[in-house]
Amino acid sequence: MKNRKIEIKWALMFVVMSLLWMLLEKLFGLHSTHIDKHMYLTNLFAIPAILVYVLALKEKKKSYFNDKMTYLQGFVSGLIITLIVALLSPLTQWITSTIITPEYFPNVIAYSVETGYHSSLEEAQAYFSLENYIIQSVVGAIVMGVVTSAIVAFFVRTKR
Repeated sequence: MKNRKIEIKWALMFVVMSLLWMLLEKLFGLHSTHIDKHMYLTNLFAIPAILVYVLALKEKKKSYFNDKMTYLQGFVSGLIITLIVALLSPLTQWITSTIITPEYFPNVIAYSVETGYHSSLEEAQAYFSLENYIIQSVVGAIVMGVVTSAIVAFFVRTKR
């Protein structure tokens, strides 16, 4: 467990950063007044998400591997962060949907039906639900975490 302390720390930082991002989205009206811009601006989350992985792997390289980290060591470290984030994502999604922004689902359901994105209220309600978003958050955390880990490990590894 001690040798994974860095990954645990950065996974928890990722979760906190995710919750703060959701709070910022809400404060800027992306879950209400400016919901029409949400689907585009939410993608900016990739920037701090990648930054967390870069900082985590750089710390792992410096503090644990004495500045000599292979691609595989970096990739595995990133995968551990990804696993922790994915395991915590149902809780993160629940906090987001019930505490930070409980009005998001009703707003996005109404907007998606109004704009024709979904053809019926039932279809929109099925898509924009806590259960569906929990599944999406777990799958998304795994897919994006694996991809991010693979890319960041390549750049952070010790070049010979």
